[in-house]
Amino acid sequence: MRCAQGGCRLASPSSPLDVNPPGHDPRQERKGLAMRTRERIGEDQVVELAEMFRLMSDPTRLRIILACLDAPVSVGDMADGLGISASLVSHHLRLLRAARLLQADRRGRQVFYVVGDSHIRSMLTDMVDHVAEGEAEAEGAPGG
Repeated sequence: MRCAQGGCRLASPSSPLDVNPPGHDPRQERKGLAMRTRERIGEDQVVELAEMFRLMSDPTRLRIILACLDAPVSVGDMADGLGISASLVSHHLRLLRAARLLQADRRGRQVFYVVGDSHIRSMLTDMVDHVAEGEAEAEGAPGG
């Protein structure tokens, strides 16, 4: 199989097993996907999405979210694990809960926080894996 700018094809250009048929333009396909995505989400949702990414762009808030990725964590445990005050953790948690990035679960006098939405969990897990792959590749590269 050889890949060119127009897409991947088997060795014979006239083969009936061509991955991209003649006249197929992958750029048009991507453009169509982008259009369908924009049609699926309104301006209010775009603003909400941008706000979620803005909240996650703060390293402290991102560490808080990642701490809650696999299991519920209390404010005190987060503060200890991250080396910041419980009041600062609580401040960030208020913002993250308002954006629906974290969910709270009260157990007696303690509140535990977790990434409860599977979409958020999946996206963050994939991004963490992506960053880890890049680091592994860089370490394995000659001179790295």
